[in-house]
Amino acid sequence: MSEVVLKKLEQTREKMIQCGLEKGFLNAETIRLSRKLDDLLNLYQLQQVGTEYEMKIKSIDYDIH
Repeated sequence: MSEVVLKKLEQTREKMIQCGLEKGFLNAETIRLSRKLDDLLNLYQLQQVGTEYEMKIKSIDYDIH
């Protein structure tokens, strides 16, 4: 799942930069893409925290048995 988010992150970042260069960094579309990028970054970070949490839980389970 995080691979999909990473791909979308990169695509959105590229679109945002291109849009900013062509239309300006205060353009509504550029700002929309920036917000989408923020949302994707937050999602990716949550996925990473969830993965780290799962790994810790598995190591605790292993130590108990």
